[in-house]
Parts: sequence; structure tokens; C-alpha cells
Amino acid sequence: MKGSVIVESHLKTLPGSPGVYRMLDVKGDVLYVGKAKNLKKRVTAYTRPERLPVRIARMVSQIVSMEFVTTHTEAEALLLEADLIKRFRPRYNILLRDDKSFPFILLASDHDFPRVLKHRGAKKTGGEYFGPFASVWAVNETLAVLQRAFLLRTCTDSVFGSRTRPCLLHQIKRCSAPCVGRIGKEDYAELVAQARAFLRGESRRIQKDLAQRMQDASDSLEFEAAAVYRDRIQALTRIQGHQDVNPAGLQDADVLAAHQAGGQTSIQVFFFRAGRSFGNRAYFPNHANDEDAPAVLEAFVGQFYVGKPTPRTVLTSHALPNRSLVAEALSIHAGRKVEVVFPRRGAKRSVVEYALTNAREALGRRMAESASQRRLLGGLAQALDLDGPPERIEVYDNSHVSGSHAMGAMIVAGSEGFMKSQYRKFTIRGIKEFTPGDDYAMMREVLERRFSRARKEDPDRDRGLWPDLVVLDGGKGQLGVAVEVFADLGIDDVAVAAIAKGPERNAGRERVFLPGRPAIELEPKDPVLYYLQRLRDEAHRFAVGAHRARRSRAIERSTLDGIPGIGAKRKKALLHHFGSAKAVQEAGRADLEAVEGISHAMAHKIYDWYHGDS
Repeated sequence: MKGSVIVESHLKTLPGSPGVYRMLDVKGDVLYVGKAKNLKKRVTAYTRPERLPVRIARMVSQIVSMEFVTTHTEAEALLLEADLIKRFRPRYNILLRDDKSFPFILLASDHDFPRVLKHRGAKKTGGEYFGPFASVWAVNETLAVLQRAFLLRTCTDSVFGSRTRPCLLHQIKRCSAPCVGRIGKEDYAELVAQARAFLRGESRRIQKDLAQRMQDASDSLEFEAAAVYRDRIQALTRIQGHQDVNPAGLQDADVLAAHQAGGQTSIQVFFFRAGRSFGNRAYFPNHANDEDAPAVLEAFVGQFYVGKPTPRTVLTSHALPNRSLVAEALSIHAGRKVEVVFPRRGAKRSVVEYALTNAREALGRRMAESASQRRLLGGLAQALDLDGPPERIEVYDNSHVSGSHAMGAMIVAGSEGFMKSQYRKFTIRGIKEFTPGDDYAMMREVLERRFSRARKEDPDRDRGLWPDLVVLDGGKGQLGVAVEVFADLGIDDVAVAAIAKGPERNAGRERVFLPGRPAIELEPKDPVLYYLQRLRDEAHRFAVGAHRARRSRAIERSTLDGIPGIGAKRKKALLHHFGSAKAVQEAGRADLEAVEGISHAMAHKIYDWYHGDS
């Protein structure tokens, strides 16, 4: 049955009210998500493919079924549409690809001497959150100011409780050392209040107050105190002088500017909070070549604010096709009024123009990098005798210590560089079935799991999840494992290579092993060799990071956790003394008693926990 006929079959039961529709293909995957003020009228347009653009007509031909959700208003439909697009990532929608969470600054409230710290993720810790910041760099810069100007602690509560003398931060005048009583609770609370006021945009008032205190201290001949106030004032002055953009009275606003060239779009987002710039970030939405900037920008706005705090004002570089509808939807999302403004002149337009310049430059850099990347992929195809430049490269590596906490890792690269959202970690499960440290067996397990799943979930290879090239960190042995796995799974059309370091693990003399061919040794200055080194090093970095994280979790969740009376401090002392929970289990009573903080009675309790009362 034709897709247009299937669409038409739904018209009889469709209401003329607002809602969202989903178009699904034969596999049940969502092809497109759309919203409508009048569902019946909007869906009717898809029953006449001859009047649709070629791309949309192609989509209609793939429709097997449709799903509908009605809403009370068109604004609610817009919010639901954005949420569903982010969830299903349909092939024919404009997609926001980079969707990392933003960092915040947390001024904690769960301690007598609150600390200030960087935070990303769910807001579970009590306290006030300030942000979002565009990058970790922007957060770190503001944290440095908070330390210099307000001398707040950043250490964890456990470190705070174990200090017996001031740390280095106090010595370099970045902390008031409340951990050792160098400042009282009331005076520290005043510093916290000043920092809170600064983060809310009252830096001028704080600076004026500090200037008066400095003058008073100087008049009283308390020159050391005056010098402390002077340093704090300079820290505030420095952050005010680093503002790249004049906020033009923007207290709580985002600036979104879109620039198009070569069928691509760059959207630059600037964050202004409390009258200061909190940084900027570039985005490159995925869309069809014929989508214009206003349409891309409007789709971006809808997806960008799903699950994120919305400012009071959003400035855009283009007039959005449905500006009032977008403003209404954002207001519903925020629970208060949100303005969407397209400034044409004045100070706000200047800020938008500045963002546009950044968007244009970011797109230029990206296109130049893409061209360079395509040349590298072409060179790689030539060096490895591939059928063509690979669109998806998967690189595999393992990491472990004598077989313990073994982890496998897969990184992915393509024409646009590293595709970090596609990275995968593999906890090695068969460690008991083979010799600890057997890298070949670990690689076999990782490849079997990866490609068995690919065959099951994407047998037709039309989801873009199959690689054109598999690269292994290793030599002829790892290559042999991959060849055997592919033969067992009936995979004969995926190229595979293994890259090994040269003699004495000398970078620059790597050899590339290919099935049925002599090893290749590229010239040390060959860009293709450098690219392969980058791929291998990225896989190694990711694998080592996964291994360390697993090892840390294992240390945190050891057999010691179940022993009554063993808290974090004693657990740390035992692990530092014996090296592992297993060694603690095998220790005698006298050995346990030799550990700092372990009494005679506690040593017997630990021993009896593992060995019974005998």
C-alpha cells in the first residue's frame, strides 16, 4: 500500500484540533515528527505527493503507519514535538546533534561552611545553582574569581573534616581556611552572601563595599587587611574587564544567531546571566540542504530548551516563522513569561551581529576541517587499498591490570571527526573463562558482542551503524582474532586493519597489518600515519578511562562495606595498608591491628567477619 494511501486512511478519524503526528516505516522507526494547529488539515497535505518537495515525497513513500497525540493548544504541540524529536531523532527532521548538558556553579547549603563547586547533571544536592555556562572553561574562570574575591572553599566535606593545617589554596590567598578555624562561621557566611550577590549580578555593589572596607582598614593602619581587600577588588575588576560582549542591559537572556553556507548551518548561542556573559557555544544542526535559516533556527529553539532552563529573553538573528507560538511554548516550559525578540537596530542588534560573526567564523572553520578530514580519509583509503573513503571508522582497544577490571572500548570517527555519542564501553564478562590478561580473548569477546548485536539490530545495514573500516590497537594477533570473528559471523564486507607500535614502541614507526598482505610501514611524516595515531590514541584514552572508572567503583564497593563499624576512613586506611579487599580478607588479627585506626577489638571483628568465630 502506498504511503499516501495510508496517510489518507487516517483522515476520517482525525480531529481538527492541535496535536502531534508521527510517521513510521516498515521497521517501526520514526521517519518524521510534526506538529499542527489543525491535525486533519495538516496531514491532508501528505496525501498529494506530487505537490511535495522530492525529499518529503520520498519520505511519504516509506510510511507504513502513523501515530497521533492531540493537545489542548498549538504551543503544547510544539513542546511535545520537540521532545519527541529529541527522543526518536527522526531521519527527516531538523536535528540538534550536539546535546550535552551545560555546567552550573553550585553554592551548596548542606554544611556550616558551604563550598562552591562545578556541577553538571541532576540537581540533587541542596543549594543554589547558577548558570548555565556555555563551557567548563567559562565555569572554571568564574570559580577562580569566586576563590580570589570571596575566599570560599572548594574541597570536599571529607577533606574539610580531615585537615589539620591550611592547604595550598589558603597560602596563595584563594581560601579563608575555615577547615582549621582561620575564619568564624558568621564571617564565612558573610563571604557566602557576597558571592551569592555577585553571581546574581550585584558585582558593582560588592566592589563598592569592598573599596570602603579597604579604605577603612588603611585609615586604621591595618595594612595587611587592606591588602586582602585590594586583592579581592582586583579579582572582581579582572572578570568585569574580560567581558567580550557588551551585554547591552541583558540580565537574563540567550542570543541565538544562525549563519548558512554550502547547505550547512552554524548556530552560535551566547548566554547572559546576571548581566554578564556566561560564554558561548556553536551548534551545527543536521538538516536538508533546502531548509532556510529561519526554519532551522526555529526547529533548533524548540529542541534546545527541552530539559534546560529558559531565560527571560531569547534574541534571534532571524525572524522566526512562528515567533509568538515559540514564545508561548517557552513560557509554558519555563512557567513564566519568555520573550522571543528579533532586534533590528540598537544595542541588542549589535550583540546579535557579534554572535552572527562568531557563527560565520565557526562554520568556516568547520567546513575547512571537513575538507581536510575528507582528504585524510581519501589518503587512508588509498594507503589501505579500500574501495573508497570510509564514512564510519570503528577503533577498538582493551585496558586492564593483570586481567582485573578489564574493559573494552570502541571509538567512532567519520568525515566530521570523532563521533563521541557513538562511543561504547564493554565490560569484559568472560574473564573467568580465559587466562587473566589474555588480550586476544578480550578482543574476541568485544568484537563478537559488537557485531552479533549489529547483525541482530540492523541486518539490512540502513541505520548507519555498520563501519566501513575496523581498526584494532595491536598487531598481527589482534588482526587474526578479528578475521576469525568476522568469518564466524559471516561478515565479509567490512575492512579491518591493526596498527602496532614500531620497535621499542617507537611512535612514528608504526606498522599496519592487513589480512593476506604484508605489513605496511608509512612514512613518519605521512598525514595518514598521523591520523591513524590519533585514532589509536583516542581509543586508548577512552579504554583507559573506562578501566579506571570501573576500578574506582570496585574500590568504593568492596567487601569491606558490609562490616559493621567500618566507615570511609577505616576502609581507606585498610585499603592503603593492604592494597586490596582480598588482602584484608587474608590478613591475620595482628596484621589488621597494625593498621592505623584499627583497634584490637575492631581487628577481631574484621577477622571474624571473614572467617567466622573460630
